[in-house]
Amino acid sequence: MLNVIKIIASPTVVIYRSLVKCRNWLFDNSWFKSKHVDAKVISVGNLTLGGSGKTPMVVTVTKMLKEANIKVGVLSRGYGRKSRGYKLAYKGSGEILPPAVCSDEMYLTVDECDVPGAVSERRVEGARKFLADVPLDTIVLDDAFQHRWIYRDVDLVMLDQRFITKRAIVHHHLLPLGVMREPFSSLDRADIIVINRKFSEKQQLSEVLLKKLSYKKVYHGYYIAEGIYDVKTHKRYPIKEFSGQKSLVVCGIARPYSFLRVLEKNSIDIK
Repeated sequence: MLNVIKIIASPTVVIYRSLVKCRNWLFDNSWFKSKHVDAKVISVGNLTLGGSGKTPMVVTVTKMLKEANIKVGVLSRGYGRKSRGYKLAYKGSGEILPPAVCSDEMYLTVDECDVPGAVSERRVEGARKFLADVPLDTIVLDDAFQHRWIYRDVDLVMLDQRFITKRAIVHHHLLPLGVMREPFSSLDRADIIVINRKFSEKQQLSEVLLKKLSYKKVYHGYYIAEGIYDVKTHKRYPIKEFSGQKSLVVCGIARPYSFLRVLEKNSIDIK
């Protein structure tokens, strides 16, 4: 049914592509200008609707900066929250705002990294209010590749290996026919590209894609399952303790293929 709806809506791809192309042209030619804030800005984003591993990369980058004694905070839009506007989710001490107010991704990130975090639909306004509330050297932006109103010092783009190696042509179309927010040509403005294979084996990229990425800094990322973590008790359990157990899995990841795959690889019965 979903594919039928996509096919019916496919003519609007032309309109969407024109809008994306026009908007990017306006930014590239300084008709629209990105605004600076009083901190270094690192953006972590992607080209698709989700499932590329942005949040784990935000956590990784944030931890690296924190370990380098850099005053770092995380700013995101806060998808899925029931609040609106700017909210200081965590100032670096005290309580974290509940997920309904700051979003589950922000809650997870600041709980994992123990750094200040804030949410705001308007990134420039949010960043300035964030810096007024908490002194920071660097802000890590979660999911901001398309949000070009705020100037960034580094644009890091995540690409899901399973997505870019799929043979389905429709899959690589712009919305609403495909799942792409922007075409592959938008990678021209990326500083760093990370191809995330998650729990899968590394695959050979097509010659066409390799040619597009030949002049970019391209890295490959992957995950290792270390165990099971209880978010309430903060206890960690070896994954082998769950081997052979029949398990009910509840998942909120955009593309859960690799998550389910690693469970099966470790003999966790999810049938």
